[in-house]
Amino acid sequence: MITIALDAMGGDFGPGMTVKGATLAVKENDQIKVILVGRKEIIEKELNLIFPKGHPRIEILHTDEEILMDESPILSVRRKKKASINIGLKLVKEKTVDAFVSAGNTGAVMAAAVLILGKIPNIERPAIATVLTLDKSQIVVLDIGSNVDCKPSYLMEFAIMGDYFAQYVLGIEKPRVGLLNIGEESEKGNSLTRATYDLLKDSKLNFVGNVESKDILFNKADIIICDGFIVICY
Repeated sequence: MITIALDAMGGDFGPGMTVKGATLAVKENDQIKVILVGRKEIIEKELNLIFPKGHPRIEILHTDEEILMDESPILSVRRKKKASINIGLKLVKEKTVDAFVSAGNTGAVMAAAVLILGKIPNIERPAIATVLTLDKSQIVVLDIGSNVDCKPSYLMEFAIMGDYFAQYVLGIEKPRVGLLNIGEESEKGNSLTRATYDLLKDSKLNFVGNVESKDILFNKADIIICDGFIVICY
């Protein structure tokens, strides 16, 4: 059984949509248990619309604090100790749950994750990854918004983390790593991408070179590396 803590208050339409998502999850997979973290009275009202008598694999963990989308990530994480994001991540740290999911304030989730769970040894900055599905292939893209100003070493670390994710989560053997750039030639790009190109070229990763944004759709790499600002611009 996999137990997932869900930030029921998070997102533009929480807790309505988050509770519905939880009910769909337990309906479709009998090996999933969900703990809804947030304001109990509001969550119960939404849950009763679908499961009037409750559900054996859905629990509610009450907390009366939440971090809103327009709040400062660092300040809100530190000031609102009982916020649903903080509580959910503490459950992960305590090994009460296997994972925490939130559609809420992304910056707050990242800040809380670093403060509560810590970073992987030798990793300077965390990154946000997404998986693009194209036909039968899957492409990992990171960072997609966590780090606006990056160093070449950050992008190198993103590539290493993406490589592990592609291998052990997506099951891609020897995944191809591409660097998002304005051209395929090694000398293209700004100082960041040129320096990162050299790091990737000299690494043990399966680096296939620069990849233009249009090439992502043609499955030229399994992992696309970029800083958080560039991917939004593309």
